Amino acid sequence: MIRPTAVEPREGHRIWVRYSDGASGEVDLSHLAGRGVFEAWNHRAHFESVRITSVGAIARDDAIELCPDAVYLRLTGKSVEEAMPGVQNRLVGT
Repeated sequence: MIRPTAVEPREGHRIWVRYSDGASGEVDLSHLAGRGVFEAWNHRAHFESVRITSVGAIARDDAIELCPDAVYLRLTGKSVEEAMPGVQNRLVGT
């Protein structure tokens, strides 16, 4: 499984993230900022508290966790099938 190995806050609502397969770069999360639980990101100190949890999620406290797979897809521009070959078959039990 591909998992995040490092994460850092960047300007605006961007994060820099590196994954176990070597993929790395910035991901813009501004489309989430200020909406629902992401309203907390309006406070810069809260946004900057980003970390990787023990289960591999990208988190900023116990209330806000980002799916590492979704962030990976956004970072790489890959489709689900490209990033996780055979995942559709596993999901439907074939």
